[in-house]
Amino acid sequence: MQGWLLYPSPFDPHKKYPMVVAVHGGPASSVKPSWPRPGFNPALLSQQGYFVLMPNPRGSYGQGEKFATANVKDFRGGDLRDILAGVDEALKTADIDPQRIGLTGWSYGGFMTMFAVTQTNRFRAAVAGAGISNWQSYYGENSIDTWMLPYFGASVYDDPAVYAKMSAINFIKQVKTPTLVLVGERDGECPAPQSYEFYHALKTLGVKTEMVVYPNEGHSFHTPAHQKDVLLRMIDWFNQNLQ
Repeated sequence: MQGWLLYPSPFDPHKKYPMVVAVHGGPASSVKPSWPRPGFNPALLSQQGYFVLMPNPRGSYGQGEKFATANVKDFRGGDLRDILAGVDEALKTADIDPQRIGLTGWSYGGFMTMFAVTQTNRFRAAVAGAGISNWQSYYGENSIDTWMLPYFGASVYDDPAVYAKMSAINFIKQVKTPTLVLVGERDGECPAPQSYEFYHALKTLGVKTEMVVYPNEGHSFHTPAHQKDVLLRMIDWFNQNLQ
């Protein structure tokens, strides 16, 4: 399984550092070496004293067709196990404090962040960007639903069970992780109601949470002030809860 581990800058080999796991969007995508670019970029956390783990779990590009389709009908299953295996491997090889690990992502990465905190308490802070908390309601809310059929095998009306088992909202009472929720007001790919649903549940259950909705933004942000604000809030949330 492939993943990239970015070291803190500057790095002191005599110290232990927190780590943030950054799950890519997609799900059909991959992390490749590249310079930071505008948008949601957790790699910037390396400048704030964090290791940043960027895994390519099953479903990612770059390792053949079988690997890229290995998450069909199994979002949150094997791919989450791959991510957690990456965390274990990073802990073996680098000076990471196991009590200070965070999780973040945008789009598919936002979904994985929402789902992962319902399944494990090893992440002490999370930032979910443009996530999906309820695949059943998502099917009728988004503007790109045809992409779902190859992954889920049927529409939500024909096989609601496969959508339900992948929905974080159905396991929401297990969440203990402080979670920041970020989304664009006009996001058609991962609509804002998905983030509202997750945030509202956490707030009702007494889990530390905040939510920011960015006006006139879609799935990708175009206003420089909003792009900057997302990054500053992400950094601040992890500094509050991991440092």
